[in-house]
Amino acid sequence: MTWVAQHLWLIPLLPLVAAGMIAVTPRPHRRFAAGTALGALAAAFGLSTIAFVATLQPGFTRSAVNTPWFTAGEITLQLGWLLDPLSAAMLVMITFVGSLIFVFSTGYMAEDPNFTRFFGFLCLFAAAMLGLVIANSLLVLFVCWELVGLASYLLIGFWFTKPAAAAAAKKAFITTRIGDLGLFAAMLWLNADTGTLLFYDTGRGCLEAGALSGLVAQTTVMGLTASSAIGLLAFWGAVGKSGQLPLHVWLPDAMEGPTPVSALIHAATMVAAGVFLIARLFPLLGSTVDGDQLTVSNTTPVLIVIAWVGAITAVFAALCAVAQTDLKRVLAYSTMSQLGLMFVGVATAGPAVGMMHLLTHAFFKALLFLGAGSVIHACHHEQDLRRLGGLRRFLPVTFATYAAGMMALSGVPIFFSGFWSKDAVVYGALAWPVSYGPFILCVVGAALTAFYMTRQMCFVFFGEPRQEEDHHASSERHPPTPAVAMGELDGLTKPSSALRAPSPQAIASGEGRFRESPRVMTVPLAILAVSTVLLSALCTPFWPWLEHYLGVPASADHEVPSGVWGVVALSSVVSLGGIACAWWIYRPIRQSAESKDPLARRFPIIWGVLARSFGVDTLYAATILRAGEILGRVSAWLDRWMWEGLTDVFRSLGQLTGWASARLDETALNSGFDQGCEVTRRSGQRLAWLHNGRVHRYLRVLAMGVAVLGLLLFGWMKR
Repeated sequence: MTWVAQHLWLIPLLPLVAAGMIAVTPRPHRRFAAGTALGALAAAFGLSTIAFVATLQPGFTRSAVNTPWFTAGEITLQLGWLLDPLSAAMLVMITFVGSLIFVFSTGYMAEDPNFTRFFGFLCLFAAAMLGLVIANSLLVLFVCWELVGLASYLLIGFWFTKPAAAAAAKKAFITTRIGDLGLFAAMLWLNADTGTLLFYDTGRGCLEAGALSGLVAQTTVMGLTASSAIGLLAFWGAVGKSGQLPLHVWLPDAMEGPTPVSALIHAATMVAAGVFLIARLFPLLGSTVDGDQLTVSNTTPVLIVIAWVGAITAVFAALCAVAQTDLKRVLAYSTMSQLGLMFVGVATAGPAVGMMHLLTHAFFKALLFLGAGSVIHACHHEQDLRRLGGLRRFLPVTFATYAAGMMALSGVPIFFSGFWSKDAVVYGALAWPVSYGPFILCVVGAALTAFYMTRQMCFVFFGEPRQEEDHHASSERHPPTPAVAMGELDGLTKPSSALRAPSPQAIASGEGRFRESPRVMTVPLAILAVSTVLLSALCTPFWPWLEHYLGVPASADHEVPSGVWGVVALSSVVSLGGIACAWWIYRPIRQSAESKDPLARRFPIIWGVLARSFGVDTLYAATILRAGEILGRVSAWLDRWMWEGLTDVFRSLGQLTGWASARLDETALNSGFDQGCEVTRRSGQRLAWLHNGRVHRYLRVLAMGVAVLGLLLFGWMKR
């Protein structure tokens, strides 16, 4: 066991300690907060790289370290961490992409009055995700899973003075908690059946053959094996965390947070947690019995459900993205769609294929979100596609890097990692023996992705800048940014220079209205763009190093399967066709911000459905939320008129009983006791007369007694 495996816990500890230090840092110490956060994550990246190199040793599979937490009777609860290719790749990706997002944030949030608090939340977020990926115990994973949810709540609602941000944070927190109930139930069930929550424990772990054999042999409701039933519950948790149908409604609204938060959530951390969970639990989800042998199959009921949910979500989210007008919401729906593809890849072709797309997606999606942040920063916090245009001349670095991310996401052939990782998913879906349905849906989703990303590029970077009146209209329709609003509350009197309206002359010429973002923001974009291109070399069928590293055994002859080239050709046609179609419809033309989308003019009803995301939020509001409201009113009525009425009855009975007890005590018990005391007192007074110390009285009484006794004796003797 290597040193880094034994000390793997240091990787999440570094940003966690940084979060604690920043939490007690005064607000003005912005440089210290940023330096602490960047230093902690950079150190975590260094340790992650060492761990990654350790997994490259020949013959290395995994290294688990378990330690007792506490003992209760005969039960000992153990915690642990795990180093394997899956966790090592995730560690490197999270720390590398996260570090670039941290650097970008120093420029994007430079004038926010709560700069230090923002970096504290970022560190907490990174620590929770890093702890999640190294966990060798489902309990540790679940604790970090919930910490990720808490950190996302804090970051999505970071601008808490903005009602939409506060509402989005609550929506994300509550929706993901609904999914987490499934994961919690799966954890309890798994522990009850296997007696452990450790994944690997020298043959005794819940993902090892001994436990899996018992789970596969046990049948539950509807003929499902225990492993499939537990897997479905765990997948419900992944559905909530990764924004899949039907628990997807929180993810687009999460765009209300600062743009670096969107990049962190959608690229490196939160939404990737659901896919990682399914990849980690894949031995449980895919286990089946073939004769007397325990084997892994991609046709188990739970994997069939995962494949179909992922494929349907991929197309659903892509259709919604086509009709969005907010720059960041287009990318949010894109994330939902790509996560669906990842689930399809894990279910149909195995964890390595799904995780490969997750890793490549992290780079180009972080690039796209940070590029969107650069556009928003340069355009005075405007993010309505209809009010942008012609920015390629004013933001050349942002345009070039954003174009690289767009082409990677759209699946432009050969030179972009997204093309190869997406093709691996599509090929896996094609080879899936259960159905061609997910394959067809994946192809449709890929075509739609190329279409809506080209549409976005046309709106933002091509054509001409919108008219002067459009800019003023934008200033009137959009409220002050939360940073300025909070700054005014804190006594700041000078608004941000990035938000200061340009002069009419600058607007007319275009010069000065839009400025390229500072280097602290453009350098991370350039690094991510280069990484997006270089990663393609590790994903190609010629040298699929990343796929083999993550767990797919390399073939002896190293030949590319013949069916791969057909998928490559199909994907190329689909991607380029989607781009060409969008370019033909949204080719660079000058139009005002009030102009309708060309598709909206031609298909208004369909466009309205897509723009409202098929009305799922409205449906939930009319059904689930309405039912909750009615239930709340019924509960309030019962509480007021039934439970309070019963309470009043029992209160009155108590008062009546108390009054009767008081009367009985005062009139009967107290009176009798007082009279008895009075008789005793008077008797005592009389007896006290005899014991007054006067001897002649004692003699007189004695003489009288003797006389009476003598008379009685004389009378008795005379008889």
